[in-house]
Amino acid sequence: MNKKILIVLAWVLLSLRSDAQILRDYMNDAQSVIDNKGKKKDAGLSNDDIISGLREALNVGAKNTTNKVSVKDGFYGDQNIKIFMPKEALKVEKTLREIGMGDQVDNAILSMNRAAEDACISALPIFIDAIKGMTIDDGMNILKGKNDAATQYLRNKTMAKLTAAFQPVVEESLDKVNATKYWTDIFTAYNKLPTTFNKVNPDLPAYVTQCALNGLFFYIAQEEAKIRANPAARVSDILKKVFGSIPK
Repeated sequence: MNKKILIVLAWVLLSLRSDAQILRDYMNDAQSVIDNKGKKKDAGLSNDDIISGLREALNVGAKNTTNKVSVKDGFYGDQNIKIFMPKEALKVEKTLREIGMGDQVDNAILSMNRAAEDACISALPIFIDAIKGMTIDDGMNILKGKNDAATQYLRNKTMAKLTAAFQPVVEESLDKVNATKYWTDIFTAYNKLPTTFNKVNPDLPAYVTQCALNGLFFYIAQEEAKIRANPAARVSDILKKVFGSIPK
């Protein structure tokens, strides 16, 4: 009797072991299918493809943008990025126009935009240098990121260098077109008004530099969005391959 019981128990244990192995094999097969499906969207894309495609996209966006904004009226003639008086000076502008100093205000606004146009000429080499330094991790984060992920990468990598490069150019340009004089005239006149309680003296070069950078990245983001969304904007095979692989 004991022998028979042992035989039965052994048979049961072997059956359970066999079933467990079958279950483990099944789970492994299922996980393999899931993993393969997860990788399917990246099929055919090597790391070199990803980096090459993203670098080209950023190069295209940077070149198109700098060409667009660094010409005469690139800022002044574009309502999306035109530089106006800073918010804290709007009351100043209104008051000065009311007392007949509208021409001086207009000259100041024109000169700020001309300074931004001049400064943007120096942006492209800084962009290209940052683009060359893109890593695999950078590329994967951009590829799987939001629609402006490449723009944000470029902004983070170049903002300090661009600010350092832009500010002296802006200052020189403002002096060249007498913007500093216009600005000084405006605020000197405003600060002398008997009704003026709060004197205004914003840092003109810093303000124009920031506005120029904002305008620059506004259009780089537009360029990135076009490449991501519009197949016709993917002007090379590598752009088509990389951005065509991103799921909608």
